[in-house]
Amino acid sequence: MNCFRKTLCFTAVLSVLAACGSFASQYLLGMNPCVLCILQRLAVLAVGLAALLTAFNRQRSACVRTFSALLLIAPAAAGAGVAAYQLWLQSLPPGTAPACGAPWTFRLRNWPLFDYWEFVVRGFGDCAVPDYFLGIALPVWSIAYFGFVIALVAFAWWKSRRC
Repeated sequence: MNCFRKTLCFTAVLSVLAACGSFASQYLLGMNPCVLCILQRLAVLAVGLAALLTAFNRQRSACVRTFSALLLIAPAAAGAGVAAYQLWLQSLPPGTAPACGAPWTFRLRNWPLFDYWEFVVRGFGDCAVPDYFLGIALPVWSIAYFGFVIALVAFAWWKSRRC
């Protein structure tokens, strides 16, 4: 197994752990995710799914490895952008932050098979109110995760392009 494929497998496992942490904070610790938190959760799941799908693909050509790296970096960059926006919202003075919008369960309730994946998008927290884990705001943890994934995949791609 080459280094790039190992990186993809590690990223898939890391994404599963991050998603489990997200679900645990909601369902075990009682933290209600906001609209932006759910977008970050979906970005984590997209990174994990892309890593899992590309890990099973043959990574022999540089073109395939480049496509795989971009497939992982795109949702990670989007998730980091959402987390940075949420961090900015939380830095505003109380009462001045704009509303997040309608909860995802309200927006997507008429979609097909909604009952099967509704637990992923359930939440109605306020985006401007920070929740903390180990004294650090949750969007900072998201930025750290997404930044690590981007750096890891970019480094593995850079290292594997010489093969």
